[in-house]
Amino acid sequence: MIKITLPDQTTLNFDTNVSGADIASKIGAGLAKAALAIKVNGKLQDLSTPISTDATIDIVTAKSDEGLSLIRHTCSHIMAQAVQELFPETQVTIGPSIENGFYYDFARKTPFTVADLAAIEKRMAEIVDRDEKLVRLEKSREEAVKFFTEKGEKYKVELINDLPTDAVISFYQQGDFIDLCRGPHVPSTGKVGKAFKLMKVAGAYWRGDATKEQLQRIYGTAWGDKKALDAYLTQLEEAEKRDHRKLGREMDLFHFEDVAPGDIFWHPHGWTLFQTLINYLRKRQNDVGYVEINTPQIMDRVLWETSGHWDWYRENMFTTTIEDKTYCVKPMNCPGGILVFKQGIKSYRDLPQYIAEFGRVHRYEASGALHGLLRVRAFTQDDAHIFCTPEQLEDECQKVVNLMLDIYKAFDLNDVSIKLSTRPSERIGSDELWDITEKALATALEDMGYKYTLNPGDGAFYGPKLDFKVKDAIGREWQLGTLQVDMNLPERFDVSYIGEDGEKHRPIMLHRALFGSLERFTGIMIENCAGKFPLWLAPVQAVIATITEESTEYAQKVCKLMKKAGLRVEMDLRNEKISYKVREHSLKKVPVIIALGKREAAEETVALRRLGSEKQEFLGLQEMIDKLVEEAKLPRIDD
Repeated sequence: MIKITLPDQTTLNFDTNVSGADIASKIGAGLAKAALAIKVNGKLQDLSTPISTDATIDIVTAKSDEGLSLIRHTCSHIMAQAVQELFPETQVTIGPSIENGFYYDFARKTPFTVADLAAIEKRMAEIVDRDEKLVRLEKSREEAVKFFTEKGEKYKVELINDLPTDAVISFYQQGDFIDLCRGPHVPSTGKVGKAFKLMKVAGAYWRGDATKEQLQRIYGTAWGDKKALDAYLTQLEEAEKRDHRKLGREMDLFHFEDVAPGDIFWHPHGWTLFQTLINYLRKRQNDVGYVEINTPQIMDRVLWETSGHWDWYRENMFTTTIEDKTYCVKPMNCPGGILVFKQGIKSYRDLPQYIAEFGRVHRYEASGALHGLLRVRAFTQDDAHIFCTPEQLEDECQKVVNLMLDIYKAFDLNDVSIKLSTRPSERIGSDELWDITEKALATALEDMGYKYTLNPGDGAFYGPKLDFKVKDAIGREWQLGTLQVDMNLPERFDVSYIGEDGEKHRPIMLHRALFGSLERFTGIMIENCAGKFPLWLAPVQAVIATITEESTEYAQKVCKLMKKAGLRVEMDLRNEKISYKVREHSLKKVPVIIALGKREAAEETVALRRLGSEKQEFLGLQEMIDKLVEEAKLPRIDD
């Protein structure tokens, strides 16, 4: 008798071996139709795999992330099958599922064209209609090598030869197509459905090695139903319109040069935007007791050996040798923050201490990974390091979480998820310290009533962390802030405070970043707002545009008064039609355009037009200034 326990803890009993398909049918016809795979004691496997012992199971459908990943993986096999049916000379290599889709790398002398993609997609739909079963096969190493050698698939032979000697070598067959794969897969090609689309062709080196052959990679996307596919394609279309690199050019914010890969050339308007973000964070931090420091950009390797970064982060660091000493361009701000805290004797009465630094850091990123402001080699972190006693730990964690979430609200980022990343396999510090720090983060969130998900093994090498992810205006998720609890670096740097008992004690160190990278957050906000910033954040809040030359003197007066009131304003005195000026500044996403003609000059009024609106407001000069000053106030400062 085999006892199967379902997710709701009810049980089913079977006399003999049972498959996932059998269990789904036993539960109901609807589930049997929707089932794609099964989790047995937490391990994902094919629906057809026999279960011979008591087990806890969960039926996987397209509604789950795992089910969607299976659809995408099987879709990559269907694409490979379609390619070889249409272009038999093509060799297949590797084809995994990825976020939002899948890809497959092909070895083919002739480049794939747009027309080829359309033909491949059409053949994929035909393969889905065939509803061919996916059957798992196992072969010995010798049989597997012989099979692919005879097919002329040298890349598959290389993969097999690189497998461990005791590896199970498995294949999946659908129709006449057989591919090397660990699996699992959906039961048949028909289960994939037709909510897929091929997106593009790109170059890719075999196994990611630039010294090896270049292959052709076809990317596709796949979803559980057509509605989800259409929503994703709409999101991509909207994301293309919002691309911060495109808007950065149109709004004259920044650019990049080959002479400094992964670093940014900020233009005046972009730098104003960047500094406005920093000044807002500085104001929020100062209001709750943070002090700000600045530490050196280049420090001796010895410091990074003490911190552990030399052993754990060396490949991402830029180094130089001067007078037989190795120096590192700082990739992290935390060692510098520790050295500042360590100056002088600290008492328990001095804690907690909040030490902030808008520190510029440098980290190596492969050139192919660089992506505008979102992935750079040099960036500014809104770091802070909080030194506290064990008794203060949970309260300080909660203060950081509250500050972080409140600041996100100021940017209308209200859809926030939190992940608790726990100890990685390679780490420093004792298990006892990790137990304490992991529990502190979990308890802080639970006491505040915030839900979180576990991300096992993804903590920093020195401590667990909370990662804060937000969804933007079109539903994309971004990793922003982080909070890390660290009892290891204070130990490694021999940091202490004098306790109430007169003895030395180790402080606990919290690493905290609200946005993470300011450059990356700037890119995210450009895309989230589609360049249409709220008035307080806009680098140019208003443009004064003259209608006739007679209003030039009045425009200068208006500009002077607006600047005196603290508004960021520019003038457009060119001899151009007002409609041309309005169109040009609207394309640059200026929130307010103030049109001034003879009448406005005579009456000391303004005609005010908002970005995206055809309507005009006619206001008195001081009334307009007062109104814009009120609108431009920093958000959530006095809440």
